[in-house]
Amino acid sequence: MSSKKVPVAPVTDLRSAIALLQQHEGHFIEIDEPVDPTAELSGVYRYIGAGGTCRRPTRPGGPVAMFNHVKGFPEFKVVIGMLGSRERVGMLLGHEPEKLGFLLKSSVKNAIPPVVVSANKALQEIVHKAEEPGFDLRTLLPAPTNTPEDAGPYITMGLCYAADPETGEHDVTIHRLCVQGKDELSMWLTPGRHIDAFRQKAEAAGKPLPISVSIGVDPAIYVAACFEPPTTPLGYDELAIAGALRGHAVELAPCLTIDGRAIANAEVVIEGELLPNYRVREDQNTDTGRAMPEFPGYTGDAKPELPVIKVKAVRYRPNPILQTTVGPGQEHVNMAGIPTEASILDMVDRAMPGKLLNVFAHTSGGGKLLAVMQFRKSAPVDEGRQRQAALLAFSAFPELKHVILVDEDVDIFDTDDVLWAMQTRFQGDIDTLTIPGVRCHPLDPSQTPEYSPSIREVGNSCKTIFDCTVPFRLKKHFERSNFMEVDVERFVSGFNAR
Repeated sequence: MSSKKVPVAPVTDLRSAIALLQQHEGHFIEIDEPVDPTAELSGVYRYIGAGGTCRRPTRPGGPVAMFNHVKGFPEFKVVIGMLGSRERVGMLLGHEPEKLGFLLKSSVKNAIPPVVVSANKALQEIVHKAEEPGFDLRTLLPAPTNTPEDAGPYITMGLCYAADPETGEHDVTIHRLCVQGKDELSMWLTPGRHIDAFRQKAEAAGKPLPISVSIGVDPAIYVAACFEPPTTPLGYDELAIAGALRGHAVELAPCLTIDGRAIANAEVVIEGELLPNYRVREDQNTDTGRAMPEFPGYTGDAKPELPVIKVKAVRYRPNPILQTTVGPGQEHVNMAGIPTEASILDMVDRAMPGKLLNVFAHTSGGGKLLAVMQFRKSAPVDEGRQRQAALLAFSAFPELKHVILVDEDVDIFDTDDVLWAMQTRFQGDIDTLTIPGVRCHPLDPSQTPEYSPSIREVGNSCKTIFDCTVPFRLKKHFERSNFMEVDVERFVSGFNAR
């Protein structure tokens, strides 16, 4: 991973992000071969660049793929993998890949709230209203399925934006949206998400909750939207973090058919209402029992009862591009993981400034379940504080399951180096700390009483700290071999370019 400073990316929307990547060899390809959005498109990208927890063989860090000819949808192109490598995220945000957690940490503290512009500034010129004859989401948008057993076509990169019906405070989050019919989307809301709190308030009052879904935006918005409590508490609009990342406010425009707002320059906007007291079975159209592949690498079970968005309108830009992702790929790792790193860095730094040097929300945990923390012990009194830092990490990001602690001489982005530390600086009987019976992420399939008798309820987990740091009093016995520093370019031409 390059540590060179990346020039600030002139990115304002999806199209300018694509234009930037087209200037960098190896980061963007176009595919003219016709592709079926039903399983084939995602199946192709698994080989091109999905990476992450996707089933092997797959190519980690591969290019973005733009499919120019999607069968049945001549009006649309589909792009996938925009945030599929950490290097590319750094390029799009104009920052060093290794320091992205610090960038986001700073952005939370220097947030710039979004602004509302006039409706005529929205770029979605083409409008289809649900009341019009022939309106049908299934033939209007090329929403892919990831696998042949998916419950249906899914919107996987939809930024859901809604307001608290009591306070008017807004929230933006990505949720699992399955196309259920000509004007209905089912919505799985992970317990604790803020939009679900808004929905419950509206439902208690017997009212629908207006909601917009913006698809295809500035990558900074996608990254910012993935922050979670306690870093962004209820009522915190994560679009303000995207504003800080770019140095100017995200522009929102009023919707046409609901009392709501959407991102003004999104490629596609879906307008609708979350209906009160109405539920559908997620796989009602396929009876597969499956939903779609999720970030841990497994296909989630179809939910028996999900809230429904009744779609009022779909708007999109001329020559539209639908953005999508592969559920368990590297793209999820970066979107979820980098905000996780920022949250951990912030909480630990407030408790023990200067001790936590960096954090990596590791690829194998989908950016959520595993964090590698680089901790510096500079005095005897620091012994044990590394474990306090790990406990703080669990508080900063409640869905975190495992923490690996390493010293400052270990490259946290190099899995071989991390595992080397585990083999030579770790004794299981004294360096493993377990915290059983703690709520974690509901998509971890091992969190069941059937898997472990220590688990009383589905969704609880045993959180574990692997302390692979050297005891301070023994540090001089664990110094790595020191090689001569040399000018490699003298001997191997173009070494850095590779």
